Amino acid sequence: MIHMKQNQRTHLFVCHLLISILFLLDVTVAKSQITTEVSAHINPSEHNPSVFKTNIATIGTTDGITNSSHFLSADSTRLSPVVNRTNKTTKLNRFFHTGIDKTPYRPHLTSFIVPTAFIGFGVASLSINGLKNLNLSTKDEISEHQLKHTNLDNYSQYVPVAMVYGLNALGVQGKHNFKDRTVIYLTSQLISGAMVLPLKHIVKEIRPDSSNNLSFPSGHTATAFSSAQFMFHEYRDSNFWLSISGYPFAIFTGTYRAINNKHWVGDVVAGAGFGILATELAYWVHPKINHLLFKDDKTTSATIMPFYQNKHFGLSYAKQF
Repeated sequence: MIHMKQNQRTHLFVCHLLISILFLLDVTVAKSQITTEVSAHINPSEHNPSVFKTNIATIGTTDGITNSSHFLSADSTRLSPVVNRTNKTTKLNRFFHTGIDKTPYRPHLTSFIVPTAFIGFGVASLSINGLKNLNLSTKDEISEHQLKHTNLDNYSQYVPVAMVYGLNALGVQGKHNFKDRTVIYLTSQLISGAMVLPLKHIVKEIRPDSSNNLSFPSGHTATAFSSAQFMFHEYRDSNFWLSISGYPFAIFTGTYRAINNKHWVGDVVAGAGFGILATELAYWVHPKINHLLFKDDKTTSATIMPFYQNKHFGLSYAKQF
């Protein structure tokens, strides 16, 4: 009996160690990917856009109103950079050192290492005896210590995405505007559901509490990690530590899916992998989906502004490339 308990504790320790190593690997890969992308995108022509300014002649010429080209000096038609003036809404951005890179996301192969490892571990736990024993010993260890159950995991899965929208509402801007990030998040949830729900009915693994046979993979954990990965992408260019602050909530969700006797360890790890993978794919396909839904062309923007100079009115046209 004593030997069995020691084996159970050993298995639980190995499980915790594996999850910690994989999480640290995720953070390490993310940091290295950011470093690579920053060095690859240092291009003065991209980060110092200019605004081409010209002037549109007003219709007709009357007293006090003439063609704007008659009185504009040469300096007023020269190329000039865009100047963003400081205001109250940028104070939180300053605090978090935000500097958003608007370059479209292009995933690297390293982006798929961690989710592939997580999914592979979960799939292996369905058939490999050693990982099956790890699932059973973890369940026994949780039952032995009689850890208190909670339903907070039903809500913690959404905390990271709530943080993203809350921070943006407070002025801490993420990578995308409201419309784009909403499309991205909904896309990630659709991709996640398209992978997780069919697998539940195909694999038909019995839950630890025997309530049904829809245990593999964990849907709650998939949602939690897709939300955490969403927050990571939105703030990775501005503040790395802020960007990973959603992962503790995702880990909490996955941990309590096991403590609540709803999932095996393999289910939780696989769910984390599917969630991360879904968000990676959502950011990858976003430009095509955005163009399909809204026909947006994000490469240029234009503004027409009225102006008054030397008792003359006119219109100024500015186009940013």
